[in-house]
Formats: sequence, structure tokens, C-alpha cells
Amino acid sequence: MPDTDAGGFQERFFTSSDGLRLYARDYLSDQAATAGRLPVICLPGLTRNTRDFHPLALLLSRDTTMPRRVIALDSRGRGNSAWDENKANYNLAIEAGDVLAACAALGIERAIFIGTSRGGLILHLIAATRPDLLEAVILNDIGPVLEAGGLARIRDYLSSSRKPADWNEAVVILKENHGASFTALAEQDWREMALALYRDIGGRPVADFDPAIAAALKSIDFSQPLPDLWGQFESLSRLPLMLIRGENTSLLSQESACEMARRHSRLILHAAEGQGHAPLLHLGNIPTALRAFLATCR
Repeated sequence: MPDTDAGGFQERFFTSSDGLRLYARDYLSDQAATAGRLPVICLPGLTRNTRDFHPLALLLSRDTTMPRRVIALDSRGRGNSAWDENKANYNLAIEAGDVLAACAALGIERAIFIGTSRGGLILHLIAATRPDLLEAVILNDIGPVLEAGGLARIRDYLSSSRKPADWNEAVVILKENHGASFTALAEQDWREMALALYRDIGGRPVADFDPAIAAALKSIDFSQPLPDLWGQFESLSRLPLMLIRGENTSLLSQESACEMARRHSRLILHAAEGQGHAPLLHLGNIPTALRAFLATCR
């Protein structure tokens, strides 16, 4: 079951401020049709990569009424971006700097951003340090407060010693880990998730990220309160903001989502039915909601 999504984009490589070779997918579509509209930049989750966004990027870049250029980034240590020898550099501040480097390399002065999970945390930092870069923000199942139980669950399944021997087993493992919370997924959706998560090496699926990223979760003391980003969230208050929350998520509580809405009176909250952490953005009625939100942006 090899990767079959090689189409509709150009591959871009750029260099981080500390010399690491990083990767992006650039869905340029029809440049004449997208002229005058700001691009959409997609930031993936903790161990995820650009492939997560491929179906959505095609939908948005090929939209018949309002197409946009879409750029998806591989964070350092994930996907086609180089692994960092200094494992301490897998942190939000460094990765936020990598997003700025990508924008500079690709000539992006302002954009609409979609941040899934960790990508959304990075956007909290950018909102506080480079607000001029943000036209609007879409947070995918993430907010200023992380639920310890949800983060511990991510730690546990990422730390599992079980590795798939083939692509069918990769799908089985994904269903075992996420089936209860992703009831909306059909068989093809699970296969596409496997293709997004794993890299094909000699016909065998291998997790497509530096293991040091997952190992860092083991050092978290879950008996202590996790730090929050409410201060940085306040920097998003001036922006159009959409929050997509998985109906069955364990990482973003309903209470946190409500508090985000209280602090940001114009926040648009969308529930991803039958999905957990983090929702697949091309499924269900999410694309319709995203298009409606993007139609309000320049």
C-alpha cells in the first residue's frame, strides 16, 4: 500500500535558521484564479506531517468558486524534513521559528493558518511574537489547555513497542488505538490514515518521525498541572478564529472550548462528529464549514 498522493503540489525545501533542511508541499493551483486571496498554511500535529492535509489541500486549492494557494509544512524531524541531532530543538519555540523561515523562503508576508494539535500550539506562540503574519487562524482540536489524560494516552500509544509488519497490520493497529473515538471513519479512511502516518520502506510501514519526539513525552510528570497558553491565546483575540473540536477528543475539554469562546467573542466553534483527536479535516461537513470561514477572509 504505497503512498499514492503524489500530485497536485510542488515539493519545496528550505533551510531553518540553524541550518536544517525542511520540507513543504505547495499547492499552487491556478495562480491567476488565486490572485488576491491570501494563502492557507497548514501545520501538523506532534508526530504528523504534510500528508495529513493532502485531501483538504486539494479541496481548497481546486475549489471552483474561491480557490487558494495551500502550503503544508513538515516540522523538523517529521516527514521529509531532516531530523535534528540536537533533540532539545524539538520544542515549540524552535518550531515556531521554522514556520517563520518557511514563510520567508516562500515569500509569504501574511496568511491564514490551520494548526492541528501541536501546530495550533505553535500558532499561539506566533500570535504573541509575529501577529503581523496572521490574517486568521483555524485551530484543530487544540487550545491553551491540554488535558493530562489525553496527553498521557498519546504518550502511551506512541511508546508502544508494537510495530506493523505490513500495511494491513498498520491499519489494524490504528483501529485498535483510535477506533473507539473515530467512529465516523470508513475502511478507506483508515487506509489513508496509515499512509499519512507511516513511510513505506521496502514494503514495510515505518513511523515517519524521529523517535526522540515521542520519547520526550515520557519525561512529563502528569501528577503536576500542565502549563497553559492563556496569555498567548489573548493575542488571538483580534483575529478571526475558528475552533474545530473532535466530538470524542480526550485532549481538548468542552470546558476549555467554552472558555475559549468566552474570551474570544467571535470564535466559531465547529464539532467534528464521530471523530477524536485530532479530526481529519476533509471528512464529514468540516470542509463546508472551513470554506464558509475562509469566505470571510481576504
